[in-house]
Amino acid sequence: NYLFQLLQGVSFCHSHRVIHRDLKPQNLLINEAGAIKLADFGLARAFGVPVRTYTHEVVVTLWYRAPEILLGCRYYSTPVDIWSIGCIFAEMVGWV
Repeated sequence: NYLFQLLQGVSFCHSHRVIHRDLKPQNLLINEAGAIKLADFGLARAFGVPVRTYTHEVVVTLWYRAPEILLGCRYYSTPVDIWSIGCIFAEMVGWV
């Protein structure tokens, strides 16, 4: 249920052309009913045309950083958030 809610939240952001860029457990808020809310949009950026270069900024906590960012890719998009979700999921199921 938590993973599904996280995917829905990120899908909402991406459908509104926003990359969160700092998804990690500390930026997920869970209320008494078990509803997840995404938090800390300080590093979030709009994406679209024209494509912008974002790598001059520090993005995503190191443990949740996508390979393309670690390898210095000049242009990236929504897959960086998907990678972070995968890292969070691995922690949730105890693989890490």
